[in-house]
Amino acid sequence: METRWLEDFLVLAETGSFTRAAELRHLTQPAFSRRIKSLESWLGADLIDRTTYPTRLTEAGVLFREQAVGMLSQLNTTRALLRGLQPLAAGTLEFAVPHTLSFSFFPKWLSQVQQGYGALPCRLQASNVHDALLAFVEGGSDLLMCYHHPKQPVELTDPRYLGLRLGVERLRPFSIAENGRPRHQLPGSMERPQPFLGYASNAYFRLMSDVILEQAPQPARLALNYETDMAEGLKHMVLEGHGLAFLPESSVRRELLEGLLAAAGDEGWQVEMEIRLYLDQKRRRPALKAFWDYLARQYPRVG
Repeated sequence: METRWLEDFLVLAETGSFTRAAELRHLTQPAFSRRIKSLESWLGADLIDRTTYPTRLTEAGVLFREQAVGMLSQLNTTRALLRGLQPLAAGTLEFAVPHTLSFSFFPKWLSQVQQGYGALPCRLQASNVHDALLAFVEGGSDLLMCYHHPKQPVELTDPRYLGLRLGVERLRPFSIAENGRPRHQLPGSMERPQPFLGYASNAYFRLMSDVILEQAPQPARLALNYETDMAEGLKHMVLEGHGLAFLPESSVRRELLEGLLAAAGDEGWQVEMEIRLYLDQKRRRPALKAFWDYLARQYPRVG
């Protein structure tokens, strides 16, 4: 059994589409399907119900999905620990970054920074918000990139931590577009609640979604149809027309320009979060100091 088969399966479980999952895994659909079949053969059980569309998991698939997440998490944690014992190439910096920022913000931000700073060898540790913060405070990374909101703050109050404010992200409701308008739109009604795609209880954006609903201009009438902890997974469910979801604006910029998605609510249905970068001053590396000094001239300090 190969770990990439687990990753393939989890992407398929998130997207509900062999075609989309194959694209995300940079494989042809036949090759992707063969890898899923290999996993099923190794387990001795069918994980996918191929008689339905969108693709659904069998009972065995639902059970294995929970186990696969835990197995991959443990493997990645072990790999990160072992890598921490290995010396980095000279000048290489390690970033701990939540998954969504690693997709939607980090690549473009790095390109902009390199235009002024020059080439920056780096290693990215992508995980959920909690694990990224934990990796940073335990010394597993040089820098932490994360979200910050007053109702869900990043508690790095020790003077050894320095922070910079890189920008602002907005979490807003989006729906598949039909003739330039959202198919599903807030607030919904008692007679016709809107199909809602939400975040799992352990996800940072679940807390932010709750903030939006609590301070909304009027009560939302929603019918929860689906949950996951990954914003990217919710985006693809929205693109398939399964309902509306709160998504980071930066993650749907291309889909908005192409007219595939539309905002499903006005500015009263959004929340702004700061994007911050933190440094632990106990990590004394010349390359890290030079990079931070450059950034400190470009971005405002936190606090």
